[in-house]
Amino acid sequence: MIVFFKKNANGIIAVETEKKLSVADTEKLTWLFSGATPLSSTSLKGKFIGPRREMITPWSTNAVEITQNMGLSGISRIEEFYRVPTGNETIKFDKMLQRVYDGLNSKIFNIDKQPDKIVHIGDISEYNKSEGLALSPEEEQYLHDLAQKLGRPLTDSEVFGFSQVNSEHCRHKIFNGSFVIDGQEKELSLFKLIKKTSQVNPNRLVSAYKDNVAFIEGPKVDQFYPVNPDRPDFFEIKPVDTVISLKAETHNFPTTVEPFNGAATGTGGEIRDRLGGGKASLPIAGTAVYMTSYPRMSAEHRWEAMMDPRTWLYQTPSDILIKASNGASDFGNKFGQPLICGSLLTFEHEENNKKYAYDKVIMLAGGVGFAAKKDAIKGTPEPGEKVVVMGGDNYRIGMGGGAVSSVETGQYAGAIELNAVQRANPEMQKRVSNVIRALAESDNNPIISIHDHGAGGHLNALSELVEATGGKINMAALPVGDKTLSAKEIVGNESQERMGMIISDSDIEYVQRIAQRERAPFYVVGETTNDNRFTFEQADGVKPIDLAMADMFGNSPKTILTDNTVNTTYSDITYKEADIDTYLSDVLSLEAVACKDWLTNKVDRSVTGKIARQQCQGEIQLPLSDCGVVSLDYTGRHGIATSIGHAPQVAMIDPAKGSVMAVAESLTNIVGAPLAEGLKSISLSANWMWPCKNPGEDAALYKAVEACSDFACSLGINIPTGKDSLSMTQKYGDDKVFAPGTVIISAAGETGNVRKTLSPVLRNKKSTLYYIDFSADNMKLGGSALAQTLNKLGSEAPTVTSPEYFAATFNTVQQLVDKKKILAAHDISAGGLITTLLEMTFANTNNGISFNTDGFAALGQTDLVKILFAENPALVIQVSQNHTEAVEKALADSGIRYCAIGTPCGERVIELNHQGTTRLIGIDYYRDVWFRSSYLMDAVQSGEKCASLRFANYKKQPIRYRFPANFNGKLASRGLDISRKQKTGIKAAIIREKGVNGDREMAFSLYLAGFDVKDVHMTDLMTGRETLDDINMIVFCGGFSNSDVLGSAKGWASGFRYNENAQKALERFYARPDTLSLGICNGCQLMMELNLVCPEHARKATMEHNVSHKFESQFLGLTIPQNNSVMLGSLAGSKLGIWVAHGEGRFNLPESMDSYNVVARYSYASYPGNPNGSRGAVAGLVSNDGRHLAMMPHLERAIFPWQCGFYPDTHASDEVTPWIDAFVNARKWIEEKTK
Repeated sequence: MIVFFKKNANGIIAVETEKKLSVADTEKLTWLFSGATPLSSTSLKGKFIGPRREMITPWSTNAVEITQNMGLSGISRIEEFYRVPTGNETIKFDKMLQRVYDGLNSKIFNIDKQPDKIVHIGDISEYNKSEGLALSPEEEQYLHDLAQKLGRPLTDSEVFGFSQVNSEHCRHKIFNGSFVIDGQEKELSLFKLIKKTSQVNPNRLVSAYKDNVAFIEGPKVDQFYPVNPDRPDFFEIKPVDTVISLKAETHNFPTTVEPFNGAATGTGGEIRDRLGGGKASLPIAGTAVYMTSYPRMSAEHRWEAMMDPRTWLYQTPSDILIKASNGASDFGNKFGQPLICGSLLTFEHEENNKKYAYDKVIMLAGGVGFAAKKDAIKGTPEPGEKVVVMGGDNYRIGMGGGAVSSVETGQYAGAIELNAVQRANPEMQKRVSNVIRALAESDNNPIISIHDHGAGGHLNALSELVEATGGKINMAALPVGDKTLSAKEIVGNESQERMGMIISDSDIEYVQRIAQRERAPFYVVGETTNDNRFTFEQADGVKPIDLAMADMFGNSPKTILTDNTVNTTYSDITYKEADIDTYLSDVLSLEAVACKDWLTNKVDRSVTGKIARQQCQGEIQLPLSDCGVVSLDYTGRHGIATSIGHAPQVAMIDPAKGSVMAVAESLTNIVGAPLAEGLKSISLSANWMWPCKNPGEDAALYKAVEACSDFACSLGINIPTGKDSLSMTQKYGDDKVFAPGTVIISAAGETGNVRKTLSPVLRNKKSTLYYIDFSADNMKLGGSALAQTLNKLGSEAPTVTSPEYFAATFNTVQQLVDKKKILAAHDISAGGLITTLLEMTFANTNNGISFNTDGFAALGQTDLVKILFAENPALVIQVSQNHTEAVEKALADSGIRYCAIGTPCGERVIELNHQGTTRLIGIDYYRDVWFRSSYLMDAVQSGEKCASLRFANYKKQPIRYRFPANFNGKLASRGLDISRKQKTGIKAAIIREKGVNGDREMAFSLYLAGFDVKDVHMTDLMTGRETLDDINMIVFCGGFSNSDVLGSAKGWASGFRYNENAQKALERFYARPDTLSLGICNGCQLMMELNLVCPEHARKATMEHNVSHKFESQFLGLTIPQNNSVMLGSLAGSKLGIWVAHGEGRFNLPESMDSYNVVARYSYASYPGNPNGSRGAVAGLVSNDGRHLAMMPHLERAIFPWQCGFYPDTHASDEVTPWIDAFVNARKWIEEKTK
């Protein structure tokens, strides 16, 4: 039956339940639904928008689980519907995920469909066409012959399974194929060209090409972990040898079809790739790249008129950009993976009767992580071991995803392509990840082998797990969320958030205990055999799949690609020096060059507490960084740097140069990080997106891959991982739009001291700016941003003429970085030198640059337009007055082409001196030009009001520090040891619920301050395993408990409210006089929901959505007023930088302001300095006795200067920030109380 609850004016919550709800049940649901009114009617008239009935939403999955934790049984589905106001029948909604209902009744979730029966396929060719399996004629013949060999027709599951396991998406047939170009067969396949880089330059590679990730030998680090993960236990530190993981994944087709979930599951899939490396590895941070056609946000963007907008197949480019970035950001935010580096490109071009544009979009998700070195190589399964699946249920998702992704978009009927609509549940993936984390951190990891579920679902994941032995899968053990799924759909669907593992029978009980503690669904679904067969067997004994492993993986003929080189020439660029101002405004307005604040302001860049460099820099925190850097532990000694490079416009002019320029950009982006062994530290991921099987494109791809391989080999580095997506065309009837052939390079390498990473922000010191040329090529404008704004590509593109010169230049700069001879550095890429100089000044409120071009004459260039806008790989460095001589000598001794180009000046201008003529370029004016494109996107995603406020205020709200009197930033002055091993006897506990993701950084902050820290999960409290009776401080950590479903922390609060064990443990804790509590972010929301801070008030304070109605991520200023807080009292009068990362952070304070003990206020009252719109800019409250503190900002992510988005130069030698004193104060108070 269905019970309806009315929420607000137009909201309806529908609850599907097996039995009639009791009065007590209804009261519980009314509380859960924040006072929604139960309706007696079983049918509602009007039009409503709600989810598709056949797809149980992740929101519902979380909501149902919350009811189960509240003791409610029999509820199977909960969904939200919204009434369409009368007269507004044309209201927009997402047709991919939602539908319009004409009235709501008891049948809204009914699906009049029975599972399809197993089909025995007689005509393979016909079935291939009807199902869109993308099988080649040779593969059809192979399956026909296989059926004859077996003496029976193949089942639909077997044919479908073969198509997925052997799809281009999964088997990379083009990259492994033979190329015949201009009548000559090439000696090496594309894959062999890439592999050659690792053969020539193995460097520190541990694993390449044979796993979901590449592993590079890493440093020894301090692992901070709870010793026994199957129960509440204390954290310890132990040294561990590591390997560094690198991976980048693309999810282009699903993102084109349904951008939010397509990009979300692309991010989730890439995280699972890194979880599934070796015997288990752990992600730390992510990267993202978005490439679409023009969003057409402003009529002033004249270049966008070159091509007419198409009748878009699924979504407009602007919708894709916003929804895809929302989806990728949302997944990372909720999972707890920060996104610290990225890129954006919008592009269209029509010339030579051919249309180029990213109508089939590129969405790349990449990232870095690590594993214990002992777990870097997968084990070999033996017969009789258990096959385990962890994660969510099976749904009709991605049926044909692997195969459909392998063809031109628009080739198949919409129903087949709609099967690729994804379903993202990051909180479920976090639960599974927590189990894997626990096993990875143990001395004896019981995982023998592990594989993520992606394209091809169980078919691909489980077949690869048991490939060495064979395996039998019990289909009855697989969880099914949609009861209408056929056998084929159960075994082949691409439902996300699942991992497959091989575990010995003797370890199952232990792993299951951890999974139950983490609330991670855990299923033993089969076992390995010794017959080399792959079998799925139903409960009735029928086997939808029963094939020999060799038959399953097939022996398809090698793909042969025959093509001829097509030499395309593009018209050259014409320009006038007099139009430089116009050129500059246009270039700065291109989405690729313009400010990316609209992307960075909604994505968590601080979670984990290990982020040493993210996008935003300077006192006004603008996205300017060249690379991202993470620390591998909390000491800040060893880390990983990562960066991105691409040059598709150059590749259109010359595919070889495009590859070289992409690699070069990734390297000039990362050169400011203190790499452990210079250039040799670097490994690359190469992700190839190309419109193959079109005249000239296969030849261009081969040329591009060959050049990439040659360049990497000559540089002395390797490419141990990557991905290809080689059907990058979109069809509109007979018309076809080609995505430019694109390689995206992700670079990663071990760093030494992460605190040495250079910033691009100009420092206010007596100094000289130098231009360092990495290309050794003449300046050229082909493929540049300037050319793009003029609707040209150009005839000549730049390149790197000497890899040896490039390597020498790179390593010379690296030595200067290590010796701290450089103050700031910024690469030259999109937008040219003038963009680099402006960006170096944008994040400051004062000063500019006196820029002189005279030095370029010696480098062979006097053309001002080329000097300003050419994108030859290069670097601008700032060198203090007392180091200029040493730096010039180092550059000259290495034979590097460089010239001095200027000095900082007191005015807010770039004072450009060229051949005796001076121009003044207003920094603040062009900063607004640069920011405006971000504002245009932000107005759509955040609303005009908030976007306008951000545009007006971003430059008016610099972070200002006022340190506590006599502040000493040394650990020793507080008696603290960053690698302490011994216990102190002062006990704190972090309390986490499923979805909490800020637990480790909080635990370490407490540990560093001198606490013994216990890891406590809500399941520990609810089962009575943990009572808190010996704990003096508890911290409710940040994150997204239950994915914020039904309100932030509502589900978490239900565990305390409706579970007797948890409720009594909390009551006893708060009744004691010797206890402290802290709630941060999600934990703050929980404390407000449970009324733990102001229980004396008649009206409870609540936490509401940010005024922008979106997640806000920022490093901003906080002011600490006079207060009686145990933790923050000593910081009164301070102004400090701190991280915020929340979606529901607005304090709704119904009592008068003087009745609240405010301990922290945002330093600015208006948005975005006040990121959520809290009255009085309130950021935190404390109880009347000062013991129980709730605040939204994350002080635990800003205890070290290297974690801070901005920290003053005057305190450059600080080891810790004043925020550590909050935790030290807490420990000292407890020591005093428990003497």
